[in-house]
Amino acid sequence: MNQYLVTGYDYTDEGALDRRMGVRPHHLDGAIALKASGNYILGGAILNDDGKMIGSVMVLQFENEEQLEAWKMSEPYITQKIWESVDVKPFKVAQVQ
Repeated sequence: MNQYLVTGYDYTDEGALDRRMGVRPHHLDGAIALKASGNYILGGAILNDDGKMIGSVMVLQFENEEQLEAWKMSEPYITQKIWESVDVKPFKVAQVQ
């Protein structure tokens, strides 16, 4: 399995947080499905100084780049224009004893 660090930063327009909150249940459903399939390692929201969500970080794993691309095409935070920018980097979770 190839692991990836996904960092998404939300749009910053006036309605951005409301859009995020409207799409969030669908995003979380997707995370549940990723966990069930073994593709989800961890994830959470990036917060600003006021504690408001402004982005997300996920650590995911897929067998190949095609599966990663298929996820990107179906991720609601991408398809519904919640994340203005998405950075995906190869990642390796440390195995500590």
